[in-house]
Amino acid sequence: MRLKSFLPLILVLAAPAAAQPDAGDALTVEVHLSSFSFDPSAVRVPHGRSVDLRLVNTGNGGHNFSAPQFFAAATVAPADAARIRRGAVEVPGHGTVDIHLVAPAAGHYDLRCTHPLHAAFGMRGAVEVD
Repeated sequence: MRLKSFLPLILVLAAPAAAQPDAGDALTVEVHLSSFSFDPSAVRVPHGRSVDLRLVNTGNGGHNFSAPQFFAAATVAPADAARIRRGAVEVPGHGTVDIHLVAPAAGHYDLRCTHPLHAAFGMRGAVEVD
């Protein structure tokens, strides 16, 4: 009888652990940020999969990976959540930033660099969750 009373508590405590990104089984998706472009510009990730989003800035100046709707819908690893500010990840010149997350529902999520004029010069794309 006591087990029945603890069952709801066990399920509640286990659920967040199941939703957290698992770095051991993560799919690495690498995106290069350079002078006014993302490569690839259409970033594809599978729905519900644990992903290591590796952002590599090959340029001298800073860029960011701004996809507010994507990051808001994804389950981001707690250790990486502080790297996302207002839906964007800053990547310094010649720097690399890894964000561990579980991809959200299937859909199209806009992507851009919000540094002045970068999007106007072509630094736009999308995160496509299949």
